[in-house]
Amino acid sequence: MATDSNVPHLRPVGKRANDQTSSNVSSSSIIHHPSPLCHLYERSALIQFKNSFSVNNTFASFYYDYECDGIDPPTVSWAKNDASNCCAWRGVACDEKAGHVIGLDLSCARLQGAFHSNSTLFFLRNLQSLYLLYNDFGGSTIPSEFGKFTNLEHLILSDSNFSGNVPPEISYLSKLVKLNLSYNNILLKVDTFTLKRTVTNLTNLEALYLSRVDMSSVSPVVLMNLSSSLINLTLSFCSLGGNLPADYIFRLPKLEMLSLFRNENLTGSLFPKSNRNTSSPLKELDPSETKLSIDFPYLFQNFKYSLEYLYLGSCKILGWNPTLLANLTQISELYLYSNNLGGEIPWSSLMHLERLIGLDLSENNFTGQLPEISSYNSTQLSFSYDNSSNSLTSSGPLPLELEFLELSDNLLDRKIPGWLYSLKSLEYLNLSSNQFTGYIEEFQSHSLQYLVLSNNKLHGSLPSSIFQQVNLTFLDLSSNSLSGDVGINEFSKLKRLEYLSISKNQLSGEIPYSICDLNSLKYLDLSNNSLIGTVHPCLGNFSVNLLVLNLHINKLHGTIPLTFAKGNSLRNLNLNGNQLGEILPQSLVRCKKMEILDVGNNKMNETFPYWLESLPMLQVLILRSNRFHGSIEVSPKTALPFRNLRIMDLSHNEFSGNLPTKYFKNLLAMMDAYSDQLTYMGEDQYYESTIVVIKGFFIELVKIQTMFTTIDLSKNNFEGEIPKLIGKLKSFKGLNFSHNKLTGPIPLTLENLSNLEWLDLSSNELVGEIPQQLTNMISLEVHHNLRPQSSKKKVVMGLTGRSSWWVMDVES
Repeated sequence: MATDSNVPHLRPVGKRANDQTSSNVSSSSIIHHPSPLCHLYERSALIQFKNSFSVNNTFASFYYDYECDGIDPPTVSWAKNDASNCCAWRGVACDEKAGHVIGLDLSCARLQGAFHSNSTLFFLRNLQSLYLLYNDFGGSTIPSEFGKFTNLEHLILSDSNFSGNVPPEISYLSKLVKLNLSYNNILLKVDTFTLKRTVTNLTNLEALYLSRVDMSSVSPVVLMNLSSSLINLTLSFCSLGGNLPADYIFRLPKLEMLSLFRNENLTGSLFPKSNRNTSSPLKELDPSETKLSIDFPYLFQNFKYSLEYLYLGSCKILGWNPTLLANLTQISELYLYSNNLGGEIPWSSLMHLERLIGLDLSENNFTGQLPEISSYNSTQLSFSYDNSSNSLTSSGPLPLELEFLELSDNLLDRKIPGWLYSLKSLEYLNLSSNQFTGYIEEFQSHSLQYLVLSNNKLHGSLPSSIFQQVNLTFLDLSSNSLSGDVGINEFSKLKRLEYLSISKNQLSGEIPYSICDLNSLKYLDLSNNSLIGTVHPCLGNFSVNLLVLNLHINKLHGTIPLTFAKGNSLRNLNLNGNQLGEILPQSLVRCKKMEILDVGNNKMNETFPYWLESLPMLQVLILRSNRFHGSIEVSPKTALPFRNLRIMDLSHNEFSGNLPTKYFKNLLAMMDAYSDQLTYMGEDQYYESTIVVIKGFFIELVKIQTMFTTIDLSKNNFEGEIPKLIGKLKSFKGLNFSHNKLTGPIPLTLENLSNLEWLDLSSNELVGEIPQQLTNMISLEVHHNLRPQSSKKKVVMGLTGRSSWWVMDVES
C-alpha cells in the first residue's frame, strides 16, 4: 500500500541544476564542423572500443528514461555511412585542421561490459571532451589511464555503473572545466587525499558533480581548496559528514549553485556569525535533509535578489519569518518541507512570487484552508476574512504558471479552491494527508503528470478531466470517500500511467477491461472498495511491467486468471477478502519475482499448492481462511523450498497430518540472526503491506519490515509433535500453532527463539512442563492444553521484568 509519507520529494526533472543534463544529450554537446578525414589509427581505436561492449537494450534509470527517450545509441550508425571517415560519425568531433578526434559523446549509448585499463579509448590522446553517461560498465573501476587525457576540459562519467575508488590520476587533468562522476549507485568512492589533490590542481574547474559518490571518509575541510572559478558544486547523497566550512564556500566569487542534499551527518551553520563576508552570486541552494542550521533572515538579506531555486526541506531553520518570502523576486522553485512550520500558509507573501513554478510546503503543521481568489489586481494584494462563509478570500495576482505544488501532510481543510483547478500549466500536484472535503472538480490543465489527493475527505465520482491527462504517470486518489461506478472505459487513454491507486474508497461496479490497455502500468491498487464481477483474464498478462496487483477486500467472484505470462514482473498479488475460488492457477510459477502472494479469506478448496515453493523470491504467503485441506507435502524437485519466506499464514483451513517439518528446515530467511538494519519490502513509491494476526488482533502492517518473521498454522487439524528444529528459526517474532491436535512436550529448543514476542500453543494436547526460559516471553499462551505430570491443577499468572506472560495448566 502506498501511503502519503511514502511519496518521495520529487524535483521537477527539468530543474536547472540537474546533474545529468550536463551533456545536453538530446542534441549532442559536441559541435560538428565540416568533417575532415580522421586518422586511421583513431578510427580503428573507436571501432575496437565499440566492439569491446555489447548494447544493453534494457538499460534503465530515472534520468536515462527522461534524457534518452527516443534516442538511438550513437554507435549503431558507425561504419555504415561514410565508413572510412570517423569524423562524420555521430557523437564524434574532430579538429578541423589536424583531423584528430577531440570530442566523443557516447551518452545514451547503452554500452555494457567491463571497462579495461588497456582500452583503445586511451589512444585518443587529443580528446578535449568525453561524455560516457548512461552506459553500464559493470562495476568496473575507473582506470588510472584517464589521467593521460591531459587536454580534457569536459569529463562526464555519471550514471555508468563505475565502482571502486576514484583514481588520484584524475587530478592530472589540469584543464578540466567540468567533472561529473555522479549517480554510480554509491559504488564509487573518493578519499580525502584524492579529492584534495583534485580540487587543488584543477584550477579551471567550473562545475563539480559528485552526487552519490561515497565521501564518508572525506573531511569537509577539503572543500577549502576549491577553485575560485567554481560555479556549480553538487555533493548530494554523498554520506559527507562533519563540520562544513561554509564561511569559505560562500566567498567563492562565481558560485551560483550549491547542493548538499541528504548528507544527514553534515553539521555546522550555513552562515556562521564568525564570518559573514559572503560574495557568491548564489542562484541555487540546497542543504535539504542535513543537520546544517540556516539563519533565515541572513539568507534573505544577502541572496534575495539572486536566488532562483531554494530547497530548505528538513533543515534547522533559525528565525523563521514568512513575510520575508515576498522578497524572493527571482524565485522559481521553493521547497520548505518537513520543518515543523505552523500557522496558516503565508499566501500574502507567496502571491508576490510571479516567477514561482514549484512550491513544496509538505510535512509541516500548516492549518486553515487554501484561499479563494475573488479578483485580480496586478499592483495590489489583499486578503480578507469572509464571516458569512467562514472562509479566507483574497484579491491579487495569481501564479498561473505554477507547475509544481506540494502541500501534503499538513492540517489544511475545507474545499480545494477553484483557482487551483484553473492552473493551466500544472504538472505535479500533491495535496495528500490533509482534511480537504468536497468534490474533485475538473482540472483545466492538460499537462498533469503526477496527481496525489489521497488521505483526505473527498467524495463524489471521478472527474472526467482526469481521463484527459494523457501525460499522467502517477495517480493516487486512495483513502477518500469517492463513490460511483469505477467501470469507466476512459482509463485506456492514460497510456503513460505507471501508478494507479484508488483504494479505500466506496467505488462500485466492475473493473473496467480498459485497464488492460495500460501497458506501462507498474502499480495497480483497487483494494478496499465494493467492486464486483470477475478478475479479467487479461490482468495476468496485460503488462510485463506490472509489479503490484492489489484487489483485496472487494466483492469479486469467479476464478483467478489462469494466464500469468512467462517473463512477467509481478511482485505482489493480493486478492484477500473476496469470493474467489476454487484453485490457484499453476501459471503463478511463472511469476519468478513474486514476493507477496495473499489469497486469504476466499473460497479456495484444494490441497496445499506445493509448487509455490519454487518461487525464489517469495517472502509472504497468506492462505488463511479458505478450505485448503490434506497434508502438506514437499516436492522433491525443489532443493531449497521457500528459502526466503518470512511470513507464512495457513490458519483457519482444513490441513491435516504432521506439521511441515521439511519446510521448516529450509526457511533460511527465518534462521537469520536479528539485524539492526531497518528496511522494508518495496520502495518509496509503494511499500508492501499485509494483514497479520497478532495475539488475536488483526494488525495491518502498512510497511513490512524485512526482519519481521512469523508462522501461523492455527485452527487446522495438524497432529503429532512440534519438531525440535523449530528452535533454529531464530528471527521469529511470532508463532501460532493453537487449535490443532498437537501432542507431546513443548520442545526445549524454543528457548533459542530470543526474538520471539508472542507464542500461542493453546487448545492442543501437549504434555509436560513449560520450558523455564519461555516465561520471559512478552506474550505467551499455552492454556487449555497441557497435561501436568502431577495430579494438581496449576494456574500461574504474573510479571517478570518488563515482559508479561500468562500460563494456565489444566488437567485433561
